[in-house]
Amino acid sequence: MRAREPDEDGFVERDGVRVGYAVYGTGEPAILLLTSWAIVHARQWKAQVPYLARRFRVITIEGRGNGLAGRPATADAYSDREYVDDAIAVLDAAGVDRAVLVGLSLGGRHALQLAAWYPQRAAGVIAFGTALPWPAAPDFDIPKDGYDGWGKANRHYWLADYPGWVEFFMSQVFTEPHSVKQREDGEGWGLETTAETLLLTVPAVAAATAADAEAICRQVRCPVLVVHGDHDGIVPYETGVALARWTGGRLVTIHGGGHATPMRDPVKANLLIRDFAESLGPRPPCRAPRAWTRGRDRRKRALFVSSPIGLGHVRRDLAIAAELRARHPDLEIDWLTQHPVTAVLAEQGERVHPASRWLASESSHIESEAGEHDLNVFQAIRRMDEIMAANFMVFHDLVADEPYDLWIVDEGWDVDHFLFDNPELKRTAYAWLTDFVGFLPVPEGGAAEAALTADWNAERVEQRRRYPRLRDQSIFVGNPGDLVDTPLGPELPTARDWALERYAFAGYVTGFTPPADREALRAELGYRPGERVCLVAVGGSGVGAPLLRRVAAAFPLAEKKIPGLRMVAVTGPRIDPASVPVPDGVEVRGYVPGLHRHLAACDLAVVQGGLTTCMELTAAGRPFLYLPLARHFEQQIHVPRRLAQYHAGTRLDYAVADPEYLAAAIAAEIDRPAGYRPVETDGAARAASLLAELLLSAGSRARAVLSSPRDPMPSLRYTLRR
Repeated sequence: MRAREPDEDGFVERDGVRVGYAVYGTGEPAILLLTSWAIVHARQWKAQVPYLARRFRVITIEGRGNGLAGRPATADAYSDREYVDDAIAVLDAAGVDRAVLVGLSLGGRHALQLAAWYPQRAAGVIAFGTALPWPAAPDFDIPKDGYDGWGKANRHYWLADYPGWVEFFMSQVFTEPHSVKQREDGEGWGLETTAETLLLTVPAVAAATAADAEAICRQVRCPVLVVHGDHDGIVPYETGVALARWTGGRLVTIHGGGHATPMRDPVKANLLIRDFAESLGPRPPCRAPRAWTRGRDRRKRALFVSSPIGLGHVRRDLAIAAELRARHPDLEIDWLTQHPVTAVLAEQGERVHPASRWLASESSHIESEAGEHDLNVFQAIRRMDEIMAANFMVFHDLVADEPYDLWIVDEGWDVDHFLFDNPELKRTAYAWLTDFVGFLPVPEGGAAEAALTADWNAERVEQRRRYPRLRDQSIFVGNPGDLVDTPLGPELPTARDWALERYAFAGYVTGFTPPADREALRAELGYRPGERVCLVAVGGSGVGAPLLRRVAAAFPLAEKKIPGLRMVAVTGPRIDPASVPVPDGVEVRGYVPGLHRHLAACDLAVVQGGLTTCMELTAAGRPFLYLPLARHFEQQIHVPRRLAQYHAGTRLDYAVADPEYLAAAIAAEIDRPAGYRPVETDGAARAASLLAELLLSAGSRARAVLSSPRDPMPSLRYTLRR
């Protein structure tokens, strides 16, 4: 799922070659994002478009040979002049006279050429890792006995093993550690064209010399920003230095950076593009300053980022917020989150910050990744990188504009990841909450997924060890016994050992007190005395419809075993009740406020393996069947571990749970004594106490990251040079 769809798209055609383009946003100045070599296409800008389009008019253009562009059959059609004239035609089609030209690699080359050849159309140029000239491959046309390393830059190798070339090339584009996802993206884009097409681009790509590069650069009269990584594996860093000197532009050095800063370091790229474009365009309107009182009279302010994937986070977050306000009665809390969480917050009279409207839907993305009771949540989160980058930029702009004493982030993976990638952006105390530690492979994923999760965990372990004080508090919503004792990967600690080293433990947070009089609660909710109630619930996401349908289909069989059985199916806020056909006798309800009360009142519940619902049933002492989503590592590994600590629930396998099986299980479980270990009731208070300490020290807290001795100045991750 994309973070933002285009407001307009279309094609231009020149000499029979069609080239696609897309337009986003309406602000000024316009920004033209030029595609790199034909080995990629315009999706290379996926982390930039959603952010920039909130401020500027953004135009993306495909490059000939890939994506939504033609693949002409002659080498002449791939000359630099053709790419530049395509860009001019797109500007004309979009009605744009002048634009900020942004390019990566060959796209940076074409941006400089456009500025030199059509100076009236260029407001400025930002050139990332610019291939002007392209490093020569002197034996490109000579066949060899073997092809290793850069020896694969060879016509004969491309024709024999084009996927091998694409894989190698992307390994050189992304030289930074833990760049597996970016390489995967690049390889996928590269395989959307062919070796034969790419070979047609080579004569023009190789034609430009250093003398040509200098001549072009000295013709450029608009402002220029050159961005280059000093570990670029494609274009030597010295090329960027020379381009900045020849154009009289600024040079930004990405220390430790590779070739593709916009893809590998999107936050840095976004801010560089924004600042450069704003320096050229009309001055943005001045915002009225928020009232900010110095001294003891100033009220404390906290920003609460609550994960929108389901409703479990907001239930506990509201409970923690209430306890925090009890300790700081004057505390103002803003919420940055999305549907369905926003609906719950509105019911409670909480203030959802207006910036929330800019967030791309994480719930919709997760739902788009789900199959029939199947969700590889690890892969879904990896593929949510575009949305995560877009949503972090919303967070970034909000906290840059408004002062807070504390950021509280409950499994906001975007915030945590990009803060550790950009620690200089930390401005205040930061607390992290989670109910599991460690992304773990499921058996179905085999060795490939085990390697991916290990790399994912390794990056996070390294970051947190490098910046041990970026998080001012890490709170585990649970107890040490709830942690799995599984290694996070080769030569990495176990999830349990890592959490014991890094986290404070609050105990579980239910957000409610189990009813003292269950019969009175049943009467209040409309359940008749002696009635046997089976409640089927699938949480706050939209992935549970198959389970609802399957359990409902078991009702006629279960009713024969349990005379007078009443079954209530709750679809939640993101599933249309009308989309769940059920047999006669089954009630279907949509979103039910206070669902935990119905769970406490029922005789048996059938649920997914989500932690919140299972723990609410555990706290209420009700028998329940839970069916974890296939390939969902949290429901398959972490949740069962925790439920085992409380001796709670009976696990079923959806793959074998046909109606007959489910009916038998319902009949067997509905009268089973619960006998669970009590769930703690002070978890919210314990979490709030940890957070309150951060508010107490907010007045004297330094606003910069305190790094480890191994990286004493993390804010200086790039430098500006003239």
